[in-house]
Amino acid sequence: MLRRLIFLVLLCAGWTLNGQTEDRLLVVASASMFADMAEVIGGNLIDVKMIVPVGGDPHIYEPTPSDVQLVTQADLVLRNGLTFEGWIDELVVNSGFTGQITTITKGINVIESDLHENSSDPHAWMSARNGLIYIQNIRDALVTLAPEYEAEFNFNYQIYRQQLEDLDQEIEEILSAIPRHKRILITSHDAFRYFGRRYGVQVEAVLGTSTDADVQTSDIRRLTRVLQESEVPALFIESTINPKLLKVLAKDNNVIIGGSLYADSLGEKDGPAGTYLDMLRHNAHTIAEGLSLDKQTLNHQEEEENTTQNYLLFGFILLIMAGSFFFMVAKLNT
Repeated sequence: MLRRLIFLVLLCAGWTLNGQTEDRLLVVASASMFADMAEVIGGNLIDVKMIVPVGGDPHIYEPTPSDVQLVTQADLVLRNGLTFEGWIDELVVNSGFTGQITTITKGINVIESDLHENSSDPHAWMSARNGLIYIQNIRDALVTLAPEYEAEFNFNYQIYRQQLEDLDQEIEEILSAIPRHKRILITSHDAFRYFGRRYGVQVEAVLGTSTDADVQTSDIRRLTRVLQESEVPALFIESTINPKLLKVLAKDNNVIIGGSLYADSLGEKDGPAGTYLDMLRHNAHTIAEGLSLDKQTLNHQEEEENTTQNYLLFGFILLIMAGSFFFMVAKLNT
């Protein structure tokens, strides 16, 4: 209903974003989340392209010659900064780009690294409240780039801002319903600390804030201890990271995989995380559903399944033994 109302308002206001397809400014974003934000605010007044494709990992991405060409053609480049795209400065230099570059984390209260001096966690978009700062920075960058469209950008921004504020409240409500002692999120890499800080969730991960780090034995011991000392019933894999290690950890500790989360990339357009808003909503609901399960009930179900499997195996062995016995008897009587 809200979307229909927005559409009608746009139509009546005569802000026809259609028909502006020629000579549109090109905005290049480093990753899919930021490209989606720019598309929402810019509407049909701009072209938006992303460097790292959907499903790619910006931490370890290696730019291609086509990326150099893309940046060369850009009017505006949007980057997260905070070492998220360690390759982007070199890419910009190699492209010869001299246009506008905007760091869209400006104004974020960043989380400093516990391990590395002068290093910050780059995953600030994982909180909807921080998302409000991202879209404000993108709106400002677009207005600077094309001040003649300031009213249109502002209109789209205000609607988007309201949607993000509503989502932020929705996420807070569904996560606050989980008992506090079970609000422990264990996932592949340390991309959810802003999420945890905003919504009161303890975050534990196998890897650090970058996916190019090596897994340490001490990290496995730490997570095993957390699982054994808590009532956490589920772990969560990530869409851009191999889930093998987490699956082994889950099996060894009698917990389940609660679902797949999105952090460093959106999903496909027709999937559950095709937009930034959908990604945040999907993550929150998946985490809430997984952590709301009862660990003891899950273990009891697993014991029943194992018992049933053992009975079936025992029956199968008896059947083979009986068959062998009657075969031998028949053989002796011939």
